[in-house]
Amino acid sequence: MASDGQKSPKPRGIDQRLARRAEKSAERLARKADHPGLGVGKRAGLLAGVAGLGAVGTVAGVSAARSFGHRSDIEDVYQREDFGLLDADRGCVVTTPDGIPLVVREVGPTTAPLTVVFAHGFCLQMGSFHFQRAALASRWGDQVRMVFYDQRGHGQSSAAPVDTYTVDQLGKDLETILQVMVPRGPVVLVGHSMGGMTVLSHARQFPKHYGSRIVGAALISSAAEGLSRSPLGEILQNPALEAVRFAARYAPKLVHRTRGAARSVIRPILRAASYGDDHMSPSVVAFSEKMIHDTPIATLVEFLHALEVHDESAALPVLARIPTLIACGDHDVLTPMVHSEEMAAVLPNSELLIVAGAGHLVQLEQPELINDALVSLVERATPSKLVAFARRLKDRNRG
Repeated sequence: MASDGQKSPKPRGIDQRLARRAEKSAERLARKADHPGLGVGKRAGLLAGVAGLGAVGTVAGVSAARSFGHRSDIEDVYQREDFGLLDADRGCVVTTPDGIPLVVREVGPTTAPLTVVFAHGFCLQMGSFHFQRAALASRWGDQVRMVFYDQRGHGQSSAAPVDTYTVDQLGKDLETILQVMVPRGPVVLVGHSMGGMTVLSHARQFPKHYGSRIVGAALISSAAEGLSRSPLGEILQNPALEAVRFAARYAPKLVHRTRGAARSVIRPILRAASYGDDHMSPSVVAFSEKMIHDTPIATLVEFLHALEVHDESAALPVLARIPTLIACGDHDVLTPMVHSEEMAAVLPNSELLIVAGAGHLVQLEQPELINDALVSLVERATPSKLVAFARRLKDRNRG
C-alpha cells in the first residue's frame, strides 16, 4: 500500500492486463444484470460477480508486476511436445472408502526399490508433473517407480459430494492410494500447491508412516496454513464465489446460473499467476490453461474455500523426521515464498529452493531445477534403504 502523499503504482504487465480484463468483465456482467427480464436470483449473482471483479482489479494493481503474456515472437521449444505422455502409461482406478474412483498412472517396475508418489495442485491434473514424468523416468531407471493420480473432482477422477472437497479428505485419499498402489517399501511423496497441502494433511493424520515407510517429502509452491496472506485472500471473500458455494451445496441445479461470474473472478487470476516469465512456451501455457479451464466450477469454488481455511501446521513436526524439499518461485503470488521460508525454518533436514523469476507452476516453468532437486531429495532420503531393499528383492527372486 502506498504511503501518505503517494499514489498507488499503476499496474503494469500482466497486472495491467488483469485489471483491464476485470474491468471489461465487470462491465459485461453489469449490462446483463440490467436486463429487465432477469430474475432476482440471477441478478444478484451477476451483481456479486461485478463486486468480485473489483477485487480482481485491486489484486492486479497491488501485486508485483508480472510481464508474462501471449507473445507472437516467442520461440515455442515445446511445440511438438507430447503432453499426453502420462495417458499412455500403465493405469488403473483406485476407489476410495467413500466410493470415489481416482484415476492412477504409474511408470517404472513394480519391483523398484523406491516409489515416488505425486499429488497435483488446485485446478490441475496429474499432467502438471509432465516434465517430471518425462525426465525422471530415464534418470531413475528401474530403481524408482513413479505413481501419479488425479485428485477427486479433478482430471479423469470422479466428482464427489462437495462437502468432501477438503484438505483433510485429500490426505485420506492419499492414504488410500498408498495402501493400494504401494503396500510395501519406502516412499517419497511429492506435492505441488494443494498437493503439498495433501502431503501435510496425510502427515498429520498418519504420522506413524513418517520415518518408517515414508522416507522423504517435497512441498512445491505450497503452504502449511490458509492463503489469506496471499493476493487470493481478497478474492476469497468475493460474494460471487460464496453464491456458487451455496448453490453447489444446497441447490446444485442452479450452479450454472452463477458459474460465469465465479469463473470471471478466479480463472484470470490462476492463469495470470501461473508463470513469472514472459518467454514461456505457448504450448506449455496452453497445456496448463486447459487444465484450469477443464476444472468443474464446484471443484474450483469448494477447494478454493478449503485452501483458505486449512491449517496443517501440526504436520510440520512429523515432516521434521525425514528429509524434505521445499521449493517455490519468487514470483509466486498464489503461495508466496514466505510460506515456503516459514516451513523450511522449522524443518531441520530440509532443502529450500527459491527459483528466481518463476511463478506458481514452477515445475512446468523451470522443470530442470525441480527435477534436479527431486533427484537430490531421493539421494538424501534413501541411499541405505534403497540398497537394502534392492538386496532383499534380489534374494527373494533367487529363492
